[in-house]
Amino acid sequence: MVGDVAVGGGAPISVQSMTVTRTADHEATLQQIYDLAMAGADIVRCTCNEIEAAEGLARIVPRSPVPIVADIHHQYRMALAALEAGVHCLRLNPGNIRKPEHIRTVASEARDRGVPIRIGVNGGSLHPELYEKHGGRVTPEAMVESALEEIGYFSEVGFDLIKISVKASSVPIMIEAYRQLADVTDHPLHLGVTEAGPPPAGLVKSTAGIGTLLAEGIGDTIRYSLTADPVEEARAGRQLLESLGLRERRNVDLIACPSCGRAEIDVVAVAEEAMEAFAERRIPLQVAIMGCVVNGPGEARDADLGIAAGRRRGHLFVKGQNAAVVDEGEMVDALVEWAVFIHEHGADAALARVDTERAAREAERDRRGLLTEQGDDANDAGTLIENIRSRIA
Repeated sequence: MVGDVAVGGGAPISVQSMTVTRTADHEATLQQIYDLAMAGADIVRCTCNEIEAAEGLARIVPRSPVPIVADIHHQYRMALAALEAGVHCLRLNPGNIRKPEHIRTVASEARDRGVPIRIGVNGGSLHPELYEKHGGRVTPEAMVESALEEIGYFSEVGFDLIKISVKASSVPIMIEAYRQLADVTDHPLHLGVTEAGPPPAGLVKSTAGIGTLLAEGIGDTIRYSLTADPVEEARAGRQLLESLGLRERRNVDLIACPSCGRAEIDVVAVAEEAMEAFAERRIPLQVAIMGCVVNGPGEARDADLGIAAGRRRGHLFVKGQNAAVVDEGEMVDALVEWAVFIHEHGADAALARVDTERAAREAERDRRGLLTEQGDDANDAGTLIENIRSRIA
């Protein structure tokens, strides 16, 4: 357990992030913690690099909506101060706190208080002796060895409330390190690609590494380490878990077609408008935005709610069933209104309040009209095929 959040042992995979405020500024830090919790963070880490930070934690912990992890740098006394402040977990980097007696002192204090410690191995700060032993470079084997050595120090004082991370900025090295670690320990694993960088590249790297391991059944907590507002980290982590079916959907899952020659609207613009409209709403529905009424409703029939464009109108459908017709400019507003109603009353109640047969007739009329105007080959593939044939004739 980290506070009241279960970690490992079959518990739901948790999302973590880290504040970027000075912990000594407890009001600003608390505001960011609340923002992170709203975005999907289950656990939040704060730096504890000075006595003022530890004093800030003493004010933060009782008011935080989620458990707090203290990130300890080079001073083991800061770990003791953070424990005194009441934090729910510590994160120690074996590459920074190296003296065995200091490690054992912290572990003993955490043991007596029942506070877990994350062994946070980082490829960029391995002990110099491990670098030298493994050829002067970061390897999965070096990171795993660092973690196991730290576990050994903890075992000497009877401490086993342990989580482990072996993060690297190289996705292949990170993946292999966690695979090796999972083979030799049953302790919960915290997944992440360190120093992933700014979006979109940082999102891609983090998703590649974390998603690969989660799909293999490895990992108990995750963090996206982005050069960005940490709220983006929390949102990305939550979205990844929901996408993999590892956490229940909490916010709207917005899907949209990639657009084609049939698209009657600017799908990108409408999708972005919808994302903004749904951003702060806790509505666990899948919502679809489709560019045309010819194929859209069929392709998105499994969505809870969707809308497809057709001849300057929006055809709204619920679970694949046509429900209403709205003006093109009102599509997003209609989606929000219907999503709220469905969330509160259910899809059947939503459909019961409208004339679905009329909506289906209107959709079919626009579908046939578009087919008449555009033909069956809206993307003009037929012309391309004729050109290909003429070239090789």
